[in-house]
Amino acid sequence: MNHSYQQTIKKEVSLTGVGLHTGQNVTVTFVPAPVNHGIKFQRTDMDGSPIIPADCDLVTTVQRGTTLEKNNAIVATVEHVMSALVGLQIDNCLVQVNGIEMPIMDGSARPYVDALETAGTQEQNEERDVFDLRQNLHYTDKESGVEYFAMPSNRYKVTALIDYKSEVLGQQHASMEKMSDFKNEIAPSRTFCFLHELEMLYEAGLIRGGDLNNAIIVVDRPITETERQKLATLFDKPDITVVEEGILNNVKLHHHNEPARHKLLDVVGDLGLVGTPINASIVATKPGHKHNVEFAKILKQHIKQEKMKDPAPEYDPNKPPVYDAVGIEKILPHRYPFLLIDKIVHLTPNEVVGVKAVTFNEEFFRGHFPGNPVMPGVLQLEAMAQTGGILVLGNLPDPQNYDTYFLKINNVKFRQHVVPGDTVLFKLELAAPIRRGLVEMRGSAYVGNKLVSEAELMAKIQRKETK
Repeated sequence: MNHSYQQTIKKEVSLTGVGLHTGQNVTVTFVPAPVNHGIKFQRTDMDGSPIIPADCDLVTTVQRGTTLEKNNAIVATVEHVMSALVGLQIDNCLVQVNGIEMPIMDGSARPYVDALETAGTQEQNEERDVFDLRQNLHYTDKESGVEYFAMPSNRYKVTALIDYKSEVLGQQHASMEKMSDFKNEIAPSRTFCFLHELEMLYEAGLIRGGDLNNAIIVVDRPITETERQKLATLFDKPDITVVEEGILNNVKLHHHNEPARHKLLDVVGDLGLVGTPINASIVATKPGHKHNVEFAKILKQHIKQEKMKDPAPEYDPNKPPVYDAVGIEKILPHRYPFLLIDKIVHLTPNEVVGVKAVTFNEEFFRGHFPGNPVMPGVLQLEAMAQTGGILVLGNLPDPQNYDTYFLKINNVKFRQHVVPGDTVLFKLELAAPIRRGLVEMRGSAYVGNKLVSEAELMAKIQRKETK
């Protein structure tokens, strides 16, 4: 896990606009929120002012936008607001809205970014829990050719590739290499649709708030006089023309690949519904709200499963150990070649972490799988038990007067080979309070971030007999 501090905004800020599909005027107010609040929407125009968390599991509709619903409270077209909050790394915010749909503004996330920057950001006294993706995730829809990849990365990166088989747009791609690029490179990119979609959308009861100022209309075929007049009526614009190849009414593109950048903007917003900031490289081919949300659910479930696992302990070799090998010898009755722990790097009353650097010179490699050296599983358990002995004895005022004898080991699992060159971290935790000298512990061994073995151990503390 990678940590920095959570952020909210310093003060309330509001902006008013029209909903793209409803055509209704609506006011949005961003309100500071406490740590671990997350992003939540609140319908202030409804009885009880119900709250809808920004959660991909609450998405009910993805028709030309992303809609959240909880207990019959709905908030629609949330993707641009979400992208602005994610892009500015605002973790905690209450988004109050007095209507069903977020205002479209100019069709981009920039007005929301500007408003939030006016409010300013406030660092909070709780660490942000950033999930580090450690394995590739893949999602595909073969029928549509939609494909998503998430790959491990030391930061959040997104690439979007689009191909509408359009001579006007062609194939496009856009990338956000780091979050600081969002504000200027991605946020100003406006939504777009094709000319042939307009009438269909209008007849479906959508784009009631559509305007030539808040969307890029891509003209992918010749426009007739009858269609021009219909569009003039639809948008209440008598001077509708195609004055730039493929674009309706002289809308100057911010970038040649603005449509791809806007799709990337939507990906950032929709994946924000995972609810957890992540370090990963995302590549989305032909993304749309439906598949963005499906991939968000896959990410959320993966994060949930990984967080349920016991995380590998953090180890900084530059920090002085709690006990080095000499200190360990003063506590444990083991000596070379059977002392299998090099140092103890963490010790509390309930938890200990020991380190073993596995080298080719280990005595046991001479006879165990010669030519294919693998650390014996029983010795991994012995090293685990010795680490557990430090947990038990290291918290006593006179550990030299006691011995630890292991009584049983249960649920042993060996998950991966340990070989020369590996540095193994052994983590032992108390599974129950120590009673009558009986100690129950959970043990796990890691090489890097990978769990290599685990077991449940029971031991008995016994005072040494005096001679």
